[in-house]
Amino acid sequence: MKEARFFSRQLETMPRREIEALRDQRLRWTVKHAYENNLFYRRRLDSAGVSPDDVKTASDLRKLPFTTKDDLRSLYPYGILAVPRTEILEVHATSGTTGVPTLGFYTQNDIDVWGEVAARSLTMSGLTKKDILQITPSFGMFTGGFGFYYGARRVGAMVVPTGAGFSRRQIQYMIDFGTTMVCAVVSYALRLTETALEMGVDPRRDTQVRKGVFGSEMWTKEMKKRVAEAWDMDVYDIYGFTELCGPGVANDCHLHDGLHLWEDHFYAEVVDPKTGESVEPEERGELVFTTLTKEASPVLRYRCRDISYLYDSTSCDCGRTHRRIGYISGRVDDMIKVSGVSIWPSAVETVLLKYPELGVEYQIIVSREDGRDRVRVVAELSRDVKQADLNRLRRKLEEDLHETLMTGVEVELVEPMTLQRQEVGKAKRVLDMRS
Repeated sequence: MKEARFFSRQLETMPRREIEALRDQRLRWTVKHAYENNLFYRRRLDSAGVSPDDVKTASDLRKLPFTTKDDLRSLYPYGILAVPRTEILEVHATSGTTGVPTLGFYTQNDIDVWGEVAARSLTMSGLTKKDILQITPSFGMFTGGFGFYYGARRVGAMVVPTGAGFSRRQIQYMIDFGTTMVCAVVSYALRLTETALEMGVDPRRDTQVRKGVFGSEMWTKEMKKRVAEAWDMDVYDIYGFTELCGPGVANDCHLHDGLHLWEDHFYAEVVDPKTGESVEPEERGELVFTTLTKEASPVLRYRCRDISYLYDSTSCDCGRTHRRIGYISGRVDDMIKVSGVSIWPSAVETVLLKYPELGVEYQIIVSREDGRDRVRVVAELSRDVKQADLNRLRRKLEEDLHETLMTGVEVELVEPMTLQRQEVGKAKRVLDMRS
């Protein structure tokens, strides 16, 4: 049985009453700080008829209006600041594909907090001073590389800051330096696995990588299992995004039962994506976050569009007392409406990865032909399949997908390495050609 590892044992195992008292104290500071130092939030609260004095505990947050991604984009570039520009040491941006990114700014204290929560998360994932951590996310405006770097420096582990891309070189560095732990965007973990095999490298035999922490994208249990088996690796989930700080907001422990949210720095709610009303614990909905210690660019009730739920229980057998959120099952924006039916990419992936004949790469293509929506799933094969078996496999997949999605789906099976790989950034799983 693995033992829990802690970076800040006292903070990570605080009694609930102390966590909640600290949370409410910091919440009062945050609302006051945002109101007094940011014009957008002052106007937003005034228009809602709410003053900072009206917010005394977390339950009072419902009095405040939501903040949306469009709100933050409208404030580009400096409209979200709550400190003088001269106190800003760093800025990062989301990896969105729209014209205007959303930004996150950092004072020195914000960077210190980021390093602290990232160190807690990495330690929970098994990182120690003896490890060699290879950081494969980019070190540009994307928060990924920096978050892992700040956390690893706090832990004291050796860092191999390769950044994104150059997959063959990544594998060679793992061998040369004796990398023991890797962090990556989820889809890049799949690319590294493929690259190793292309090079004739058996990750289990030829590398020392036995721990991995992955984030930035949703992934299913089936995909985690494939990566874990290919590398003989303990696989961990890390969560975070630019508007809060970056990776390190939450992480799963060695028991792999949800993500521990660092409640001394972030407060989470879950609401119905359509109505904005709060849902019950254990009920899925849209995550809404409020920062508790962010100086440069605080956010109040930010609708992040990720789908998850809050655990009803606040205790975990690992010893941590911070409340857990469920693994991210998708994004509100990811849902595809086809002839009145809602399709989630995660549901498609769950079906596909049950078949050993298939690889891990796939694409969902939605089009409109003759006035009707058409859904086509293109999936790569993992090995040679006889034509007779191929036809049988295609029919079985179409039946399973129809049963799961409640709508007709065409399946196209293609040879390995047919679909384009993402060396940098997130995988593009859905191609909606109707617009």
